[in-house]
Amino acid sequence: MIGYLEGTLRALDATRALVVAGGVGYELHISLSTYYKLEGKRDVSLDVYTHVREDMLALYGFATPDEKFAFEKLISISGIGPTLAQKILSGIDANDLADAIARADARKLSSIPGVGKKTAERICLELRDKLVASVPATTTPQPTRYTIDDDVHSALVNLGYRPKDAELAIDKAHKDVGDEAELSALLKAALRHLTR
Repeated sequence: MIGYLEGTLRALDATRALVVAGGVGYELHISLSTYYKLEGKRDVSLDVYTHVREDMLALYGFATPDEKFAFEKLISISGIGPTLAQKILSGIDANDLADAIARADARKLSSIPGVGKKTAERICLELRDKLVASVPATTTPQPTRYTIDDDVHSALVNLGYRPKDAELAIDKAHKDVGDEAELSALLKAALRHLTR
């Protein structure tokens, strides 16, 4: 079983990384979160999960131990295989996933492509006590957005705006329409700031 890999990044795309270590090239399936952390690097180190089936052997690479832990917990749920777990971690990072599960926010999880309402509810139910414990107490908690903010942010990114620009526009929009604004009002206000 391969659990960790250190080497030279030979090739990288949104779903795969080829890492050369000791003259051997290891192809690893990766999430978008890991892709962003590897982009532009030459020497890399990844936590690895080795998935073995009768007809295949696949390696999954993770930029952080938290992401690997979340992946392992996700695939422990009946009906969630490595491919879907990787899609989930491409749609939400490990800390945000733990936060969504702690708040039983199935709506946020079901907004990830490939995750239906029932699957999202099952993830919240089965991992409620398991995934939250994975975040070390020493880490500074990341500020969490309201669910409406997430939906507006997602809509703006899907419209082609950069994530950082979308965040700034949402912050400015809150000053215009208040913190309790409905989704449509917040989206319109954010778009006004982006199109000025």
